[in-house]
Amino acid sequence: MRLTSGQINSQEAGKLNFTKVEGGGYRIGIPVPFPMQYVYCYLLPKEDAFVLIDTGYNYRKAREAWEEVFRELSLSPGRIEAIFVTHFHPDHSGLADWMQNKTGAPVYMHTLDLQMMEQVWGEGSIQSQRIRVMAERHGVPETLSKEIALHMDKMAETMRPLPSIQKLDHEPVFMGRQWKVLLTPGHSDGMFCLYEESTGTIFLSDLILDPITPNISVWPGTSQRPLHEYFESLEKIRELPINIAYTAHGNPIYHVKERIDELIKHHEKRLSAMETLADHSTVYQIASAIFSHRKLNPHQWRFAIAETIAHMHYLEEEGRVKHITDKHGAITYQQNHQPAT
Repeated sequence: MRLTSGQINSQEAGKLNFTKVEGGGYRIGIPVPFPMQYVYCYLLPKEDAFVLIDTGYNYRKAREAWEEVFRELSLSPGRIEAIFVTHFHPDHSGLADWMQNKTGAPVYMHTLDLQMMEQVWGEGSIQSQRIRVMAERHGVPETLSKEIALHMDKMAETMRPLPSIQKLDHEPVFMGRQWKVLLTPGHSDGMFCLYEESTGTIFLSDLILDPITPNISVWPGTSQRPLHEYFESLEKIRELPINIAYTAHGNPIYHVKERIDELIKHHEKRLSAMETLADHSTVYQIASAIFSHRKLNPHQWRFAIAETIAHMHYLEEEGRVKHITDKHGAITYQQNHQPAT
C-alpha cells in the first residue's frame, strides 16, 4: 500500500503507523524499547524535499521501521535535507548518526543539548559514574546504583558514534512556512519546540504529553532547577494561540491550555506528597514510597531518583524543605518547619 496526499488522515501500512499531518507530511511512529512503545517522528515537506524532526532509538526494530517507511513512501533517503533533533535523549537522537549517513543531511540541535550529547554519550563519558555517585549520596543502595550505571553504559554504546551536529541558529522553513524555535527547558536544558503562528501549529516534542507526563529530572552537569524551568516553559506555551500540538508520544493535543493545567496539578500533587514524606528522609526513601505501586527496573529507578531530586530541589528553593548533608556527603531532607538536628 502506498500513501498519497489524497488519502485520509490516518492509515496503517503493515506494521507502521502513519498519520498525515495537517498541511502535509507524516507523523510516523518508530518503535522504542520502552513502555511508551513509540516515539513519533515527523517527516515534513520542504518544496521538493523533506525535513525530519527526531529520529528514534538506535536498535534493530527502529532501523527496520525506517527502511519500511522509505519503501512505503517510495522515498529516497537523500530527499531528506535537514534533521532537527529536539533534545539529546536517546529515543529522539539515537538514530541521528544512522540517519545522517543514509541521507547526507545536516543534524541540528540547540547548543545546550549539543553539549549534552557529547557529555552524556560521547567517547570517554563518565556520566554514568557521576549518576552513580549522585544516586548513592541520595541513599540508593550500592547494588542498585551499580546496576543503574551499568544500564547507562550499555545505553551509551547504542548512541555511538555520534553524528556531526550543527548548532540550530536559524528559523527552519518547511511546509511553506517559517517556524519559530522556542527554547523550552525542563525535560532537558536545550529542548526546543517549533511553532508557526498563522496556523497555530506547534511541534512540542516531550514538553507536553497526553496521557503520560514528561519526566522532569536533575542530572549531573545540567540545570539543578528543572521543575522551575519546566513550569516557566509551560507558561510560555500557554500564551500562544495553538490549534494543534504534535507530540513525540501519545496523541496530538487540541486543548493545550487544559493539558498544561493538568500537568501543573500533577506536579503540585507530587510536590505535596514528597514534602509530607520529608522526615529526615533520603531521596531513595521518598521515591520508594512514591513509586511503591510499581516494580522498577534499573532504567526506571534512574528516572525515579532523578525526578525525585528535581522535586526536592524545587521544594527547597520554595522554602518548603531543607537538606542536611552528613560528614560522608549523604543527603537527607526534612520539612522546613522542623528544627535541624
